[in-house]
Amino acid sequence: MANILENQLAAVASVIEKQLDDQLDRLDNLDTDDLKVIREQRIREMKELNQKKQEWLQNGHGVYTELADEKEFFEVSKKSPNIVCHFYRDSTERCRIVDMHLKILAGKHIEAKFCKVNAEKSPFLTQRLRIKVIPTIALIKDSKTKDFIVGFTDLGNCDDFSTDMLEWRIAQSGAIDYKGDLMTPPDVKKKAYINRPKKAIRGGYDSDDSDIDFDD
Repeated sequence: MANILENQLAAVASVIEKQLDDQLDRLDNLDTDDLKVIREQRIREMKELNQKKQEWLQNGHGVYTELADEKEFFEVSKKSPNIVCHFYRDSTERCRIVDMHLKILAGKHIEAKFCKVNAEKSPFLTQRLRIKVIPTIALIKDSKTKDFIVGFTDLGNCDDFSTDMLEWRIAQSGAIDYKGDLMTPPDVKKKAYINRPKKAIRGGYDSDDSDIDFDD
């Protein structure tokens, strides 16, 4: 059995090595015209990205802001396809914890609009998105509501989760660009993370007792 496994590993290693050799050969055989095409393509991509960044900044990306009302939320959603929106209530302490982290992430991820909405002042929007627990973060990708972070259950069920942990959880929806490992939570060494089963987004997720039911 051990010999079979060794042979399989050796075969895989051989295939990978051949693929790398082929890639190196292609690079070695590139002529001046090929390099010019690659360089022009790279410059074009950089210009397009820079133009996108300028548009994002013009649309208020890069800062964490409060939206005045439901009308402003819908106006923002027309300009920004990717939105991270915190539904909060003034009397909820945990909302201030969320604010602290989202202010940091807004400056780091200008590809998404980071904002917050007072749930009590936006009853139509709150009901439409079925927001029942405060805080709740709505994650919108390509103008579609993809996911919700309800309370702190998905963040290790504690108040002292890191900004990295919230960033990782937001990235699960695709609303922000993430270069880390989506399979492993950043705080996994600090707190035991319990993977929750996927449920219908509209149904929400179970939350711990420390979060406040909006119907209270």
